[in-house]
Amino acid sequence: MEAELENIKAEAFEPAKRAPKRGATGGGQQDMEMQVDEATGIEGQVLGSSRASAPPKAKRARSELRKVSVPPHRYSSLKEHWMKIFTPVVEHMKLQIRFNMKARQVELRVGPETPDIANLQRGADFVRAFLCGFEVDDALALLRLEDLFVESFEIKDVKTLRGDHQSRAIGRLAGKGGRTKFTIENVTKTRIVLADSKIHILGSYQNIQLARRAVCNLILGSPPSKVYGNLRAVASRLSERM
Repeated sequence: MEAELENIKAEAFEPAKRAPKRGATGGGQQDMEMQVDEATGIEGQVLGSSRASAPPKAKRARSELRKVSVPPHRYSSLKEHWMKIFTPVVEHMKLQIRFNMKARQVELRVGPETPDIANLQRGADFVRAFLCGFEVDDALALLRLEDLFVESFEIKDVKTLRGDHQSRAIGRLAGKGGRTKFTIENVTKTRIVLADSKIHILGSYQNIQLARRAVCNLILGSPPSKVYGNLRAVASRLSERM
């Protein structure tokens, strides 16, 4: 009896033998391969769906929408002439337009009846030209003609002027009663806006270069009479070529 009890105790306190791991050689590798395959399969599906769906929609949304920021000093003018801006954009360009009060932006979007997506850029250029200070009738030429542009630059881009020197340069550009500016506009067939130290020129590419050259000469200090003479000579030369 005592021998049997000792054997039972020894078996009870003997540490249990660990069972061999299931599939230690082949089965485990198969399990790991299955997990990796499942993980890569899921990852591939997620990446595939995001590449297939999201970017085209985002690119399409960005390409079909234009936002033009409105400067604070142009709010009243935009409100006053809104119908003159709204009518040609909607009726002729077949675009959708609205003024976002929260973002303070004019938003233009392609509509279902828009014949050409290029109308979106032309409409945005029209609104941007008005916000630069051009009259609505002058800015409308951007919608009617295709070879018109708006070029903007500052006086400091031509020459660094400060204080009274910059004020005198602006005075030379405008002239007495705006005569100098009107003369440059009539000779070069452009429209010019003097907005403090910024200058905006609306016209064809060749005419913009003529007007800009005249404006730069005035900024650098050339007398208006010399600038007029050069303008008339260049304008007559161009008319002969045409």
